[in-house]
Amino acid sequence: MKFDENLVSIHAYLCADGYVIKNPSTQKHKYYYIGFRNTNLILLKDFQKKFFNYFNIKPRLIKGERCVIQKKELYEELIKNFDSFYSKDWRVPDLNPNLIRSWLRAFFDCEAWVFCKTHQNRHIGVDSINEEGLNMIIKSLNKLGIKTIKKVNKKRGMFRIFIYSKKNLERFSKEIGFLHPEKKKKLNEVIRDYVRYIWIFPTNKAKCKKFIKGILKQKCRINRGRYIRIISKEKENLINLKKLLRKYYNIHSLVNKRRNGLGTIYYEMNINKREDVQRLISLRIIPNIFKQN
Repeated sequence: MKFDENLVSIHAYLCADGYVIKNPSTQKHKYYYIGFRNTNLILLKDFQKKFFNYFNIKPRLIKGERCVIQKKELYEELIKNFDSFYSKDWRVPDLNPNLIRSWLRAFFDCEAWVFCKTHQNRHIGVDSINEEGLNMIIKSLNKLGIKTIKKVNKKRGMFRIFIYSKKNLERFSKEIGFLHPEKKKKLNEVIRDYVRYIWIFPTNKAKCKKFIKGILKQKCRINRGRYIRIISKEKENLINLKKLLRKYYNIHSLVNKRRNGLGTIYYEMNINKREDVQRLISLRIIPNIFKQN
C-alpha cells in the first residue's frame, strides 16, 4: 500500500477513533469490520470520501455515530501493512513533510482539544495511553517547528502533550490546522487572544494618577493584607508602573519574572511593605483590607 493524502488521513483516523477488527477465533460466525467513530459529520464525510478515493469502496455512514464497512480482504490488507490500530499499538508512519501534515491534521481533528483562558492559559492538548505513538507525534511536530510539552499521569497510565505559546499555535494553524469546524474556530480565537497589551500612561500628571488608580483597582490582588500582587504578560507595563508609583506616591515595589505550569512566561509586581499598602489605602487607591482585622 502506497501512502498518498487519502491513505495517510485514513490511517490517522483509524489510529485515533477507528477500529480494524474481526471476531474471536472461538466464534463460528465470521465478521471483519473497519470503522471510524466520530460525532462530527464533516470528519465522517472526509473519512468516507478518502476511503472511496483510495479503495474505490464507499463505507456506510451513520450520522453522528460512525462510518463502517465489512470486508475481509480490506481487513487483511490493512493488518498486513500496518499490524494494529489498537490504542496502545498504533504508530506514526515515516512520511514526507507534506503527508505528515495530513496525518497530523486527521489525528488532531479526532483527539485534540483547544483551550483558552483569556490572557492566561491557551493551548492545544492531546491525551493517549500510547507513549511511543505520542513520542513519534512530538518528533513530527518538532520537524515542522512546533514545540510541545509532555506530561505523564502514572496513576492513570496516561500521557499528554501540550502545544502552547502564540508562536507554536500560529505555526500549528499554518502547517497543520483543523478540519473540525469547532476546533478550527477555537484555535482562531486562541490566537486572537494573544493581543499585546501595553499600558499607555498619560503624560499629564492628574490623568496619569487616575490611570494608575484604575489599573490598581482592576488588576491588584491583595493577599490577606500582607502584600499586593499585580500580573502582566508584558514586563514593560510593570516597569513603567513601578517607576510611576515611586514618583507619585513613594511606593516601593519589585518586578519578577514568573513561569506557569505550561512554561508560559509572565511578570509579577509585588508591593510588600505594610506602610506602602496602607498608603495606597489612605489614598483610596485600593480598598481597606484591614477593616475586619
